[in-house]
Amino acid sequence: MTLGLIVRQPLEHVGQLENYDIMANVCGGGWSGQAGAVKMGIARCLVQTDEKLKKPLREAGFITRDARKVERKKPGQKKARKKFQFSKR
Repeated sequence: MTLGLIVRQPLEHVGQLENYDIMANVCGGGWSGQAGAVKMGIARCLVQTDEKLKKPLREAGFITRDARKVERKKPGQKKARKKFQFSKR
């Protein structure tokens, strides 16, 4: 239920909730990440349909992408940053 509210936020912010029917297929990540991805996709589609909506959607933070990515695992370590325990004995 909460994720449905997240997905509808861009449409509610612009006042076009009744004007669109949306179906989306998403794979990968978790439920929260998928809901965020659909939210941003809806915002981008709204901007493509009407350029006037770009400013309010950007100010609300619906178009901004989180650029963080998973850090790769390094050789000789357990994980990306976790190291094997050192013992002098």
